Amino acid sequence: MRVIRNPRDFYAGALFIVIGAATILLGSRYTLGTAARMGPGYFPRILGILLIVLGGLLVFRAARVSGARIPPFRWRPTLIVLGSVVLFGAIVRPVGVALSTVILIVTASAASHEFRPRESLVAGVLLAALAVGVFVVGLQLQLPIWPGQD
Repeated sequence: MRVIRNPRDFYAGALFIVIGAATILLGSRYTLGTAARMGPGYFPRILGILLIVLGGLLVFRAARVSGARIPPFRWRPTLIVLGSVVLFGAIVRPVGVALSTVILIVTASAASHEFRPRESLVAGVLLAALAVGVFVVGLQLQLPIWPGQD
């Protein structure tokens, strides 16, 4: 029986293997096609295979290389980040993409013990500009940029 020397790599590899297998299973409903003429199931299968290979390498590495133990799970940061994403989804239409993105970044940043309000506000403004540029201008999604622009 092998000993797991690096639990982080082991569990990350196991998770990659499970996600890769699920991707292949879910993608098997679509036609595969060929390399020259790819079907809708081609990319999910290739991605699933790559995830399984990467996961296998991590699991193999976990038995060979020593690593740190997994720290205890902390609920507070997880709930803050998930809550900020839910808040973003709830306010993006009435408040607009720009302000809701800034609120998302600042709120999610508060989950870290290294939280600095000024830095998270700057990051939020820059990411809001990127979000507006990509989603509203580039992809032309019908989302308001500012409040009251329905």
